[in-house]
Amino acid sequence: MGTHRPNPLQWVWYAYGGKLPDHLAEWVLHDVTCRTWVLRQLARALIQLTPLCLAVLLLPGPLWIRLYALTLGLLVGVFYSLSAMIETAEHRVIKHGYPPGIGKDTREMHKDVRRATRNAARRRGQE
Repeated sequence: MGTHRPNPLQWVWYAYGGKLPDHLAEWVLHDVTCRTWVLRQLARALIQLTPLCLAVLLLPGPLWIRLYALTLGLLVGVFYSLSAMIETAEHRVIKHGYPPGIGKDTREMHKDVRRATRNAARRRGQE
C-alpha cells in the first residue's frame, strides 16, 4: 500500500460515500480488501449512524424510550450495512477507478496467500 492516507475530514467524506482524490485510490483498494475490511465497514456504518443517534437522544421523552429507539436503530443500521458490505466495497473501488470484481478477487488472493503461509509454517513445524 502507498504511504498516502486520507486526512480525518476526507475519511468522513469517504465514510458517507464520497469519492477521494485520485492519489488515494490505492488506499481505497487496501481499505476494502485488507484483513480488517469488515471492521472498517462497521466503523463507516457507525459514523453514518452517529447523527441519527444524536438526534434520537435529543428528542423529548423518557430516557428509556430514547435508549431503546437508539439501540433498535443501531441494530437495524448495522445489520443493513453488514448485509450489503460486499456490494458497498465493490462500489467504492469502482468509484475510484478500479474494474468491477477487483475487490472480491483481491480479498480472495489475500486469503489464499495467508492460507499458504499458514500451511507452510505448519509443515516447517512438523519437520
